[in-house]
Amino acid sequence: QVQLVESGGGLVQAGGSLNLSCAASGSFYHINAMGWYRQAPGKQRELVARITSGANTNYADSLKGRFTISRDNAKDTVYLQMNSLKPEDTAVYYCNADVRTSLISFRSYDYWGQGTQVTVSS
Repeated sequence: QVQLVESGGGLVQAGGSLNLSCAASGSFYHINAMGWYRQAPGKQRELVARITSGANTNYADSLKGRFTISRDNAKDTVYLQMNSLKPEDTAVYYCNADVRTSLISFRSYDYWGQGTQVTVSS
């Protein structure tokens, strides 16, 4: 099994910054991609940013320039640096990982963290 534990959420004023972390633990062979999604009240979960093990990234178009995703493969940890936060960034932020659990199979599985609340006050 694979566990993803997020940290770093909280309450911040508009214009402020937060840095989220998500560490993977458990039994697995390789983490392909890791990413962040968010879900605001009454809205669908949406992609924030994603990064592969080779450090290729993609972002939601509306967040480019304010959010930066990075990854420490040695620590199986992904980070999300969020700058110039706006009230509309308020949401629960979820960590996601595409994990290859076995050396003998290329099949990968999707795992999710429990989510961390980010609240941006105006």
